[in-house]
Amino acid sequence: MPQKSLTDIPAEDTTAQAPSAASPKRWWILAVIALAQLMVVLDATIVNIALPSAQADLHFSDGNRQWIVTAYALAFASLLLLGGRTADLFGRKPAFLVGIVGFAAASALGGAANGFEMLVVARALQGVFGALLAPAALSLLNTTFTDARERARAFSVYGAIAGAGGAVGLLLGGILTDALDWRWTLYVNVVIAVAAFAGGWLLLSNRRDARTAKLDVPGTILVAGGLFSVVYGFSNAETHDWGSPLTWGFLIAGGVLLAAFTWWQTRAAHPLLPLRILLDRDRGASFLAVLISGAGMFGVFLFLTYYLQLHLGFSPTKTGVAFLPMVAALMVMAQVGTTVLLPRFGPKAVVPLGFAVATAGMAWLTGIGVGSSYAGDVLPQLVVIGLGLGLVMPSAMQLATGGVAAEDAGVASATVNAMQQVGGSVGTALLNTLAASAATDYLAGRDPSSKLVQAQATIESYTTAFWWSAGFFATGALIALVLHRRGVPRQDPEAAPVVHM
Repeated sequence: MPQKSLTDIPAEDTTAQAPSAASPKRWWILAVIALAQLMVVLDATIVNIALPSAQADLHFSDGNRQWIVTAYALAFASLLLLGGRTADLFGRKPAFLVGIVGFAAASALGGAANGFEMLVVARALQGVFGALLAPAALSLLNTTFTDARERARAFSVYGAIAGAGGAVGLLLGGILTDALDWRWTLYVNVVIAVAAFAGGWLLLSNRRDARTAKLDVPGTILVAGGLFSVVYGFSNAETHDWGSPLTWGFLIAGGVLLAAFTWWQTRAAHPLLPLRILLDRDRGASFLAVLISGAGMFGVFLFLTYYLQLHLGFSPTKTGVAFLPMVAALMVMAQVGTTVLLPRFGPKAVVPLGFAVATAGMAWLTGIGVGSSYAGDVLPQLVVIGLGLGLVMPSAMQLATGGVAAEDAGVASATVNAMQQVGGSVGTALLNTLAASAATDYLAGRDPSSKLVQAQATIESYTTAFWWSAGFFATGALIALVLHRRGVPRQDPEAAPVVHM
């Protein structure tokens, strides 16, 4: 079929069609979706390693530095549900392509930034277009692969990227910063976007499954305001304290707005997030698993990055390489978990097992000290954590989006992304606060001018964060064990029919 431009697609082409045979191009489509997801996930961490260089170049303060990260997180988390519903209402192909172009343009703007304000605006725009791109990509995956075995393989790839993308971002950020310049941590998105846009333009066709629905404007305002307030409140906990009105005030406001959003969804004619998506036990447990995984993973990426660079003397590039064994373990177990274990034993066995393995790895990692080595005290633990998360992340993402009606695929996908983003924001704030308190408590009654005491206080902060991350994972294991149903989930063949590409 000849390719049509977005403006040439007639109305009848954009409506739902009856499912038929799977597209022979579906594995190429998976590659395009994986590229887009990689671009979004990379940006959560790739800029972090480049921050010191960007700060020195643009001359902004330590207090302003957090906004380079927070601006992206705020826009992304606040607008995810709107982005997902937009894809359902107006078509996933235009949502996907507009998201890619906008994300690339915002990245180019950030790379060319001549000051702090321009960089913050660019990061916020990345979040806006990422909120459109991420749910469109996941919903395309969900509606393209409906054969159980193929769907498991597709989600193992997607879940591995979602779980390991942060570590890959650290590696790529280190390489680009060392070899080129911090600006290339943003420019690299343009390169990825060109390939993803070309593939999406050629392989995807437009489809609107929620063509009879309308946008829930009150629900959009409530949930965007609620998510913004929650993420902003936890972000303020890092730079202020928990007693600051900028922390607890926004957290309370976020809770009230999200409660009002939940109430409104039971009364809206066209709800933004139909509660039927959340009330399924397996799906609800999977959303919580993604939330907890996002919170706990920051205990690995954030504090272990500090430990490797400040205590073991690793360069940014070497730090990224140090995470690769974890990435490899996660990707291998993602394949095994979704294609072998989940179809045979079901989520009630697989997801709690993954959390339990990750808990053991995090607890083992608390053994690091001033004189520890990477090979003996970090590497084995990283592999164990990767194996555990490889069982959790792809399985949870597959179950969270599986079985939803096609018209809800976009918003279900957006909810998965929102859970991961909010989990990461909450985890960062909590772990930073707890780590700082642990260091302060250790220094009490000791000589703060001693370099050995200072080093041990820093180690104490890291291990405290690791213990809390282990606690997050243990809680995830318990929740998954209680909520997931017994047996293997069966996919409804009428749900999420194949999109013809």
